[in-house]
Amino acid sequence: MVTTQETTRLPRRLDDVPGWFPVLDQVLFDWFLGRQEDSGMRGDLLEVGVYMGKSAIFTGRHLRPGESFTVCDLFEGDAPDHANQAESTKSYSKLTRRLFEENYLAFHDELPRVLQGPSSVVPAEVPSGTCRFVHVDASHLYEHVHGDIGAARDLLLPDGIVVLDDFRSEHTPGVSIATWEAVLNRGLSPVCISTQKLYGTWGDPGPVQEELIEMVRGRSDCHLSMQEAAGHRIIRLKSKGMPAPESPVSRYADVPEAPEAPEPASAAAAPGAAVPARRRSRVRRVAVDLLPPVLTRALRKAMR
Repeated sequence: MVTTQETTRLPRRLDDVPGWFPVLDQVLFDWFLGRQEDSGMRGDLLEVGVYMGKSAIFTGRHLRPGESFTVCDLFEGDAPDHANQAESTKSYSKLTRRLFEENYLAFHDELPRVLQGPSSVVPAEVPSGTCRFVHVDASHLYEHVHGDIGAARDLLLPDGIVVLDDFRSEHTPGVSIATWEAVLNRGLSPVCISTQKLYGTWGDPGPVQEELIEMVRGRSDCHLSMQEAAGHRIIRLKSKGMPAPESPVSRYADVPEAPEAPEPASAAAAPGAAVPARRRSRVRRVAVDLLPPVLTRALRKAMR
């Protein structure tokens, strides 16, 4: 049964889709995926944790013939454990598969392959060594993120890119621990970091980093800094007002926006309603000018 909470306005542009996908990450997704395509790299796309579909919609525009795009989310399904269920209920209670699919189909003719369930189902459904780009944005619990990173390692092609969301947010320490553990102990090499995502590879990060540095240095709207840590070169990027890249066009882009609901009738006419400030000040001025002080004080008291 569809409830009123599941009803949303049809998105006229990508920003109308609820979710967290900053412009800097849109630029980076576009650049990494475009670089793969320009180099002739072929492979499938995967997103684990889709929420309302904002980043999936953007990623889907890079899907080419012969490739597949798989997304996985619990949606309104049951979580595999109590902690994950509590997390899902608190943060994603309004998410349903229907909402995701409606949003996605507003921008694309066909849905990606949708897996409804915990991210642990992905390894059995996606062949190993077939993905060129994996975006991990599902549970924030350490045990689940640890498993998602291990799955990404097995599913990626040798020079594929994994993107780990919320790796340094204060409310997601489990993601931070799992991410840096993968860097220190599981062979993951950081390529760059944005405000909330780490981009990495289990291949050689050198060539892609050099091309990324060249691209960023050619822009005036992106801050670049580099640090060395535990033998890794880490490129840190920060937007300086960069514009959003080209995004998929919604089939509802030309549909006029619904008119705003009319303002409710003024309550001033109701018995006991407060007198508008402008009217009140005018009455006070007349009272001060024409009435005796005793009556003026009584009138002010009544108006209050």
